[in-house]
Amino acid sequence: MRWLIGLLINAVILLGIAYLFDGFELSGFGAAIIASLLLTIVNAVVKPILVVLTLPITVLTLGLFLFVISAITLMLTAALMGSAFVINGFGMALLAAVLIALIQTFVVKPIRKG
Repeated sequence: MRWLIGLLINAVILLGIAYLFDGFELSGFGAAIIASLLLTIVNAVVKPILVVLTLPITVLTLGLFLFVISAITLMLTAALMGSAFVINGFGMALLAAVLIALIQTFVVKPIRKG
């Protein structure tokens, strides 16, 4: 049940970012839920592989390269979704990845613990 609540909150976060920024577009709440689900799957499958492959640069940047990996997974999710989810450029994906991480830290994680 907590996983489903986290999924819905992530969809709302994606919609909020799409509302605030022009380069980040979602076609609606249904697309946000599907994007949230796909992002969860991509983070579970692809992200660990990328983290292991980029471990030296992640250590050198004191973990900041993980934001780049998150931006890559976000762009991969947008590519899988097609025209329902569009990110204009890597900079926008990086900004969105940082915002998602910050919001999840203060909103989603406390809900999952409680």
